[in-house]
Amino acid sequence: MNMTITAKKMQIPQNFTEYAKKRLNNKLDKFFGYEADAKIIMSAHKNLIIIELTVTYIGIIYRAEQSAVDKEDALDAAIDKIVRQIRRNKTRIEKKLKESAFVDSTEEPILEDEHEVIRHKKFVMHPMDLDEAILQMDLIGHAFFMFTNANTGEVNVVYRRDDGKYAVLEPIYD
Repeated sequence: MNMTITAKKMQIPQNFTEYAKKRLNNKLDKFFGYEADAKIIMSAHKNLIIIELTVTYIGIIYRAEQSAVDKEDALDAAIDKIVRQIRRNKTRIEKKLKESAFVDSTEEPILEDEHEVIRHKKFVMHPMDLDEAILQMDLIGHAFFMFTNANTGEVNVVYRRDDGKYAVLEPIYD
């Protein structure tokens, strides 16, 4: 597994790099091959260390963000979160993971019911700019809003992040 560690406003200790490589290999090698890319972004917020772990493998992106007082604890929690994501969605993704990923697994898989769609909603999308879409989203009290971007004519989604700021999803076609 290829690993990249970056830090925002802090130094990366050498022993953490070795620890991260060991933990990623021990926990995630059974799911991913050598082609997998792991990116760890460390940042400090007040007295907490925030670890963002992103693993990319055969076009699937797994992401977890965890915070803890200790950077090793935050990394372990992020790795465990990705393992839970994999186990929760085992049947959907097992074809894309290594064939030996779930063989001899001593842990019980997390059983979850199939996703039940309880509502389909159709609505007219009027072209609007980003500021108008954010205003509309805030007015209806939702955490996201889908709209036709008046500048590009494409369908976009604006959403409110956990930090209170906004982000936009824009399609890119291959």
